[in-house]
Amino acid sequence: MAVVHEVPVHPQASFFGAGPYPARRAVIAVVAVLAGFVLTAIWSAPFVDSVIGDSVANGLLGYDAKATPISGVLAGTVFAFVSGLAGSFTACNIAAFGAVAPLVGGEAGEKRRFATTLKPLGWISVGMLAVSIVYGVVVALVGTRMPQFSTAKTTGLSPRSVQSMVAFGVVGLVFLVMGLVALGILRNPFAAFTRRHPAAPLVLMGALIGGFLIGRPYPLFRIMFRSAAEQHNVLYGAAAFALQSVGNIVVMALLFLLLTHATGGRVQRWLAAKPARIATVTGVALLVGGTFTLLYWDVRVLGRLGIIWFPMISW
Repeated sequence: MAVVHEVPVHPQASFFGAGPYPARRAVIAVVAVLAGFVLTAIWSAPFVDSVIGDSVANGLLGYDAKATPISGVLAGTVFAFVSGLAGSFTACNIAAFGAVAPLVGGEAGEKRRFATTLKPLGWISVGMLAVSIVYGVVVALVGTRMPQFSTAKTTGLSPRSVQSMVAFGVVGLVFLVMGLVALGILRNPFAAFTRRHPAAPLVLMGALIGGFLIGRPYPLFRIMFRSAAEQHNVLYGAAAFALQSVGNIVVMALLFLLLTHATGGRVQRWLAAKPARIATVTGVALLVGGTFTLLYWDVRVLGRLGIIWFPMISW
């Protein structure tokens, strides 16, 4: 009788549709999507962008980041990292925190050294830097002719807004699909590929985080964007956009390391006690982040312009 050998599922691939799955996955998905909708309705861009983002950037740089021109390449690279860090909690970047759950879940039931724990972050960085560096080069070459360069005021949808809607719409949809796959609601069409290349989902997630820069309208980012576009220096563009992305994930990485190591393994043991919890936590995080990204940058924008109605709480 032939012996069938099961292919072991690598922990890094387990969040991408390998199961085990929760019993009430449809209910969990609906609740996660509703949570993303509520977050979209109550989100305050002025508070997050100005009160948090600008304050962090001004404090780290030691000057008014918005009012002070970037004086050169070195100053621009420092500005890129600081503005990326300051933008960690902006609406552009909030979906990145959906990556924390898969990272922590991948450690469930395993006792790993600190250096080994950094590997998932490394794979995320590979995807993120590949996209951000290429985009930085493109901006350095043709940036002054791109919609993101424009500061023109419009009464309706500007080309800059359309670029943001397309970029974040694609990112949001991919996050939603990944969340549904994580919960087992959708079948993973790349199951064989992820078994052979278990780090692929993390590289994809990193690429999505790098893709935030393609649509990002955050004021501090646009200052850096315009500087790179006007310099026409591909090395500066690549370095600045790479550092912007690295700054974006510093807080996420620290949160992951805190949950993995500073809790004494309690989080991992809780996840390992019922393996379906990994799929649940991961699916919820991705669905909340994906719903927020899609609704905030595509639907709420139309509501803010009066094209459609969308509930928003101003504060």
